[in-house]
Amino acid sequence: MRTLRSEGGCPWDREQTLQSLKQYLIEESYEVLDAIDSGDRNQLAEELGDLLLQVVFQAQICTEEGSFNFDDVARHISEKLVRRHPHVFGEVKVSDSSEVLRNWEAIKQTEKDKEKPRSVVEGIPRHLPALHKAQQIQKRAARVGFDWETAHQVMDKIEEEVLEVKGAMASGNPAEIREEIGDLLFAVVNLSRFLGHNAEEALDETIRKFTRRFQEIERRLHEQGRKMTDCKLEELDGIWNDVKKGEA
Repeated sequence: MRTLRSEGGCPWDREQTLQSLKQYLIEESYEVLDAIDSGDRNQLAEELGDLLLQVVFQAQICTEEGSFNFDDVARHISEKLVRRHPHVFGEVKVSDSSEVLRNWEAIKQTEKDKEKPRSVVEGIPRHLPALHKAQQIQKRAARVGFDWETAHQVMDKIEEEVLEVKGAMASGNPAEIREEIGDLLFAVVNLSRFLGHNAEEALDETIRKFTRRFQEIERRLHEQGRKMTDCKLEELDGIWNDVKKGEA
């Protein structure tokens, strides 16, 4: 990367900035996720390399401006791992992973400005997808005891939010409807988290399932020389149910 960024290097690489590289960092991260889901370990190795390149690239830019270098990046994470694992590198005893997470959050509280208490839900990246961000906030709150006791309580909350959405729809106020839909989504994410599922992944699986079934409807109609716009909703729903039965 030093060579690529040097005077006789690559014009494109030399033009890049931390801001211009943001999109590639996001894209490469998602490609790593796709590789994990594919089960292809060779593809995963390749995609992890592409992701690592983004770390090296940004570290080199910061080296050139005199901020820090790649060694500093590695040192920071090494020191953090040791500091946040006193049950491994120190004398602290823990009984299970839940206690590890509680200790992790407690240690994080001491790492920032001691004059200003750090919020448990502070520091979550604002660019995270909303479902993922909601789940991260809920997990952090749960680690300090702010959580439901049973899944039935979460379901009751969802039902409460559904009623509030209906009330907002009756009012016809767009801002109120938007707010109540957000509350409902947040409650559904909470149920997913409480039951041990990742809301982002659960929704992604449903999207892929919907896409697969929808494309099968399109395929069947195409074989008949028809279009979806030629069919009534009842007929499309019948084909959907037939496709669904075929997957069982």
